[in-house]
Amino acid sequence: MTQLRWILLFVPIFFFQIGSSQKLKKSDQVTLTNLQNHIHYLADDKLEGRRTGTKGEELAMNYISDQFKQIGIKPKGPDGYLQPFEVDEGKQVNTATHFVINGKELKLDDDFFPFAYSPNSNIEALPAIAIQEAGMPWFINLKEVLEENENNPHFNLNDHIHQQALDFKRKGATALIFYNTSANDDGLKFDGKDKAAMTEIPVIYVTKAAAKIFFKDVAASLDIKLKVDISEKKRTGHNVIGYIDNGAENITVIGAHFDHLGYGEDGNALGKTNEHVVYNGADDNASGTAALIELARLLKNSRLNKSNYLFIAFSGEELGLFGSKYFVEHPTINLTNVNYMINMDMVGRLNDSSKVLTIGGYGTSPEWSSLVITNAKKSPFVIRIDSSGTGPSDHTSFYRKNIPVLFFFTGIHADYHKPTDDYDKINYPGEVVIVNYIYSLIDKENKEDHKLAFTKTRETQNSTSARFSVTLGIMPDYTFSGAGVRVDGVSDGRPAQKAGLQTGDVILQLGDYNVTSLENYMQALGKFKKGDSTVVRFKRGSENKEAPVQF
Repeated sequence: MTQLRWILLFVPIFFFQIGSSQKLKKSDQVTLTNLQNHIHYLADDKLEGRRTGTKGEELAMNYISDQFKQIGIKPKGPDGYLQPFEVDEGKQVNTATHFVINGKELKLDDDFFPFAYSPNSNIEALPAIAIQEAGMPWFINLKEVLEENENNPHFNLNDHIHQQALDFKRKGATALIFYNTSANDDGLKFDGKDKAAMTEIPVIYVTKAAAKIFFKDVAASLDIKLKVDISEKKRTGHNVIGYIDNGAENITVIGAHFDHLGYGEDGNALGKTNEHVVYNGADDNASGTAALIELARLLKNSRLNKSNYLFIAFSGEELGLFGSKYFVEHPTINLTNVNYMINMDMVGRLNDSSKVLTIGGYGTSPEWSSLVITNAKKSPFVIRIDSSGTGPSDHTSFYRKNIPVLFFFTGIHADYHKPTDDYDKINYPGEVVIVNYIYSLIDKENKEDHKLAFTKTRETQNSTSARFSVTLGIMPDYTFSGAGVRVDGVSDGRPAQKAGLQTGDVILQLGDYNVTSLENYMQALGKFKKGDSTVVRFKRGSENKEAPVQF
């Protein structure tokens, strides 16, 4: 599950194991054994956390494909069971990049780095450090501007450097070489996700240690050879898609994401240490993937033939719903035939005391009230209802296509997004009960044999408000690779809606703060407090617009 809204719901949950000694029916014992085998494999260290686009993801997708094949589920991807999609990771500095000063080569990262918006180029020149001469590289010491703005909360050093690159190019500079001799830490590093507009000249930063060696005599001229080689950084993820074709008019989609955090490389782990440890994600979401495989087996062997069934194991969920968003934009079936979508994300920790099962999406169809049993006397659970069709998991992508959804979830726990989310902490008998419950719901809807009506619900706020005192009330599109933050949804009654923002708008600026990426959008939010007013600038289609906003 993506580290978004649900982290706000965290309360300590005591570890338990639902009566492992209780007697199970023979069919349930088969399901339990299968769940154990699936989760044990998917959450094994050898899969290295199933990070999207890695060897671990490949092992997981091959396992799921093999299970579908053994069950008799037909492939329904563009490449057999597989549907590849691209993940944009920003930019990377290639090894051809080099910086030589007076015959001595500086070490990339340790001594220097180019900014992500630098163009690829070659420069050889003999500039003087102290003279800003047209047709030459210019050296810029950040000491003065850092000291002047030490207590200025509105100053953004990255924006300042980018603006100087634009200004100084017009004044004749062929490159900018920044360094810092002040005692103030500038915090600068290469940011591959910086989507600021490309400059016409290369922009380089030389670290303090290297600057002390090469720039100690400001009156000196330096013989420099500079090459910048930056490229797009991409990786490929894969959805795994299987199908039961009963010749029916409607399609039921059942999904779960199978990716997790790898070694925490994408920065979405909790309890991160310097140790190189695997985040196995047994509950998040080997548990949902195992339930998906078992529902595929049960439905393949059933007589529930008044619907076709599409089974999707999504990847890229932990990065921001990449796989499910790609699928609904590139479906392998006709989406208009989809009756409803069921999503299972973290269904492996049913608490044996409270027995709480959260079901999201309850408000996405008026007919869920008759199909979803909420009376505890008739249910093996205490069911907690969430009416919203949105949230930090893959059902959101289907809800945005006006498809009724249900989202099954057993709760946040102390091992969420940590290396301790392991195989031996799953409540396997509890998950058997959940699989049976979902199957019975599908059975009940199958007997109704008609298409469910869709209704819009409130938009949930998905940012971690614990980090900010204010929120704008948007759901960002994490798959957007352009400059700015594209709006994927607007929460009712929140500042963004009141300011007139709409789905598809691209936020470019909040007050004085430029927005080029999701990261500096969040940094900008952190500058405001409740009651503050500012102006949001955004792009709608080809038109730039602005609107007042109050937090």
